[in-house]
Amino acid sequence: MGAQALSVFAFVFLAEWSIFAAAFSQALDSDFTFTLPAGRKECFYQTMKKDASLEIEYQVLDGAGLDVDFVLFSPSGDILATDHRKSDGVHTMETQDGDYMFCFDNSFSSVSEKIIFFELILDNMEDGMEGDPEDWREYVQGTDLLDMKLEDILESINNVKARLGKSVQIQTILRAFEARDRNLQESNYERVNLWSATNLVVMVLVSSVQVYMLRSLFDDRRKTRT
Repeated sequence: MGAQALSVFAFVFLAEWSIFAAAFSQALDSDFTFTLPAGRKECFYQTMKKDASLEIEYQVLDGAGLDVDFVLFSPSGDILATDHRKSDGVHTMETQDGDYMFCFDNSFSSVSEKIIFFELILDNMEDGMEGDPEDWREYVQGTDLLDMKLEDILESINNVKARLGKSVQIQTILRAFEARDRNLQESNYERVNLWSATNLVVMVLVSSVQVYMLRSLFDDRRKTRT
């Protein structure tokens, strides 16, 4: 009887571990940073399944104006979302089968290139576990050997997965904000140094002119006449 209980416990542990792995593999998260040259447009493609979820978040980290045009197309070519000269944006939608295309457009800028960060979060992209989960679930419930509810464990695991995914997403967004703020501060620092040097040169020139004018007022003009 002890061996049977041990085998059932091992079966339950493997089943729970399968649920744990499946729950954490359902959400796919990826982020990219690229340079968009002036006057250029870059497009990306993402293959999605039906009844899945696609979330796109982007930020302009560096470049004059910190803005870019954004457009998202459905697999049929319809425009789902557009942004005009924005520094950041978030778009979430339920998807159908096919390739979704999203583009970043910097054609309105003829001089400044942009550094763009974007993140893709894909939910419900897995087909699920192989086999019928109800078979082993009914078997475990019929044994009454373990004082636990598999539904509660599954719900707890899904909650942990959701919170961890949200934490990773927030940390990634904060890093992007930090990079953008750092680039902005470095740009302001260079600008302040440039104008400080310019003001210093102007002050030296003005001081020299003032000294020359004052000295010319006190020159003895009688010497020049004699």
